[in-house]
Amino acid sequence: MYGNLLSALKMKNRVKDSGRVFANDMRTIRRVFERQRANIARKLQNPRLLQIRFHTFRHWKATTLYHQTKDILYVMKFLGHRNIKNTLIYIQLEEAIFKEQKDGFICKAAKDADEAKKLIEIGFEYVCTTPEGIMLFRIRK
Repeated sequence: MYGNLLSALKMKNRVKDSGRVFANDMRTIRRVFERQRANIARKLQNPRLLQIRFHTFRHWKATTLYHQTKDILYVMKFLGHRNIKNTLIYIQLEEAIFKEQKDGFICKAAKDADEAKKLIEIGFEYVCTTPEGIMLFRIRK
């Protein structure tokens, strides 16, 4: 059943490589994206959606990544920038987009290594250990 669906999808997308379902050609990917974007803009009656480009997604990812981490050097490395000046724009974008949100943390405490392990596995970061031996963790809201 799935073999027929994949074969049909390959034929529809004109994929010649037997190991691929979608095209590896950037022109084809762009054409499919532009067609889908136009359909969505028409259905939603929102012509501003036609202004969205692939690079728009890069800017959005970098802005949200800075919002989550507040680490501009991490964002710089993630984007592959050589100069920090090219990355600093994301601080301004983040402040403009998320200015209404409070910048806060969810805090948790762990009494032993098993509790600490569970917190780290779900994304909490270690902050410190109290004199009583309780480990404190936090995660951005």
